[in-house]
Amino acid sequence: MSIWKKILLFASAVGPGLFLVGYNIGTGSVTSMAAGGADYGMSLTWAVFLSCLFTYFLIVTFGQYTIVTGKSAIQSFRDNFGNGIAQVVLWTLILSEMISSIGVMAIVTDVIREWSKPLTSSGEGFNTIITTIVLGGIIVALLFNGKYSIIEKILALFVGIMGLSFVLSSFMVVTDPIQVIKGIVPNIPRGTNSALIVAGMIGTTMGGVLFVVRSITIKEKGWNISQLKNEKKDARVSAGLMFILSFAIMASAAGTLYPMGLHVNNAIDMVKLLEPLAGRFAISIFVAGIISAGLSSLFPHYMLVPLLLADYNNKKLNLSTATNRSIVIFYALLGLIVPVLGGRPVLVMIASQVLGIIATPLILGLMWKQINQKDQLGKYTADLKKNIIYGIITLFTILMAIVGIVGLINI
Repeated sequence: MSIWKKILLFASAVGPGLFLVGYNIGTGSVTSMAAGGADYGMSLTWAVFLSCLFTYFLIVTFGQYTIVTGKSAIQSFRDNFGNGIAQVVLWTLILSEMISSIGVMAIVTDVIREWSKPLTSSGEGFNTIITTIVLGGIIVALLFNGKYSIIEKILALFVGIMGLSFVLSSFMVVTDPIQVIKGIVPNIPRGTNSALIVAGMIGTTMGGVLFVVRSITIKEKGWNISQLKNEKKDARVSAGLMFILSFAIMASAAGTLYPMGLHVNNAIDMVKLLEPLAGRFAISIFVAGIISAGLSSLFPHYMLVPLLLADYNNKKLNLSTATNRSIVIFYALLGLIVPVLGGRPVLVMIASQVLGIIATPLILGLMWKQINQKDQLGKYTADLKKNIIYGIITLFTILMAIVGIVGLINI
């Protein structure tokens, strides 16, 4: 068997996990991890590791529930708690993703514009409106012509490029790896925005929509009881890649910007600050990672509403219907809002994170009740150990939500 076939086979076996990585490691994650590394070195590695560990537990739990019951999260919420609760979760996620789509595309095109300034005679870089139309058009065309299995492979490609770019750039820009490794000693930083940065790093990894999407992708994959072990393997790949990529981004900032006291507020700051230090080639690799991160997030963003609505109505996802194609085009057009009307992409991303913060504890609470329903899960009903772990994670999420909301209010 050729290496290419082995890669495709692996991607197929862990497709839902790669879908989550592509969705989760976007421009918001890049900004949060870079800000943490620039401000506090590697001392917040514990927060990233903890959030990825908790994420592993939760995606296994949501995936197992779907495999055992045959119902995904939104569908089960509707059946067990009524249409009202299910629609609150559904529309909170939809609004959050609408706002996030605007912010992600704006950040990606901003980064491209900044990187391309030396390539244009005017020195202004590539026009963000044209870039948005080109990127949005490519995503729409691929979604129109692709089934879920094909989209998984596209995301696997973007995740591969993203991973290679961030890991390579971290090796290229970090001049003193020993100092970076020494900085891994856990620490709770003090500072005006320290709590908000920690909450942001954890929030970008543990958003409630991630677990809802997990249950839907498992259902789309058609996995059954015999594949519970494969589901855990898939979850390990997903959580492991999230940690490796987040660590690499943080190390890139910690090894270069942290010693100089330079700060990062958004992804474009990372490009501006790193280029003079690391050189054009190294920053080009990093930019490739940011673009791949953004595009790998936009694919799920554009198809999320059709995915959620199909799940809510207990139907198979079909992106070829007129309604779903209209939704995909609408989401692509949202990307033009900031390039055309102006605005700060970071504030747009903050607005989407607020909605995500509100939804996550509710989603976890509803699933917590469901995994204790013996009439539905039988021998897979949560035991005492699982309930204790789930309870700790839920309380931790609520605490981070409170910290995040207070931090956002005080910005």
